[in-house]
Amino acid sequence: MQLYGARVDLETITPDATALRALSHPVRLRILGRLRFDGPATATSLAQRLGLNSGATSYHLRQLAAHGFVVDDTTRGNGRERWWRAAHQSTRTPDEAEQAQDPAAQDANDAFNQAVAVVHTEGLQRAVEERPLLPVPWRAASTLSDWGLRLTPGRAQQLMKAVVAVVDGWEEDGEGEPGAELYQVVLHTYPRPGRVATEPCS
Repeated sequence: MQLYGARVDLETITPDATALRALSHPVRLRILGRLRFDGPATATSLAQRLGLNSGATSYHLRQLAAHGFVVDDTTRGNGRERWWRAAHQSTRTPDEAEQAQDPAAQDANDAFNQAVAVVHTEGLQRAVEERPLLPVPWRAASTLSDWGLRLTPGRAQQLMKAVVAVVDGWEEDGEGEPGAELYQVVLHTYPRPGRVATEPCS
């Protein structure tokens, strides 16, 4: 199935440059994340949860829908309110070799990463603020850690892929498992800033 040039399956969408650029907005990423993790919702309920007005939320939902990220949930609603659901569980970007052949794709991916960085930073800050309220077992299962390893690009990529494979292969607890909650794993890997980049950032 093709949606605006995107490669799509039931679980994942790999957007083209145009769709990825449309997603490169922190509010749209938050909306899509809510629909993926919390399930279907209306613009009004999303606006309340995200601290937005419903008009702006409706606009962002329409933009997400235009590029295949969200769809109508026709099993809900009463005709007066429109329910939305995420069309896929994850978004993947083209690999770096593919992007290198298309400057537009590389620019779109850079813009997307900027928006992701904003959303991740906000999520991390909220987690730190909530940490004192967590039960001890959940505090013990949380960490803010970093490591500095001297690696070649090839071995660094091997490490990144190995960590991703561990998370992808980790078996989830069932919904009925006592004490089981949604557990966030966020992976950031990059060469130490200021060491490799060929031009200074503005």
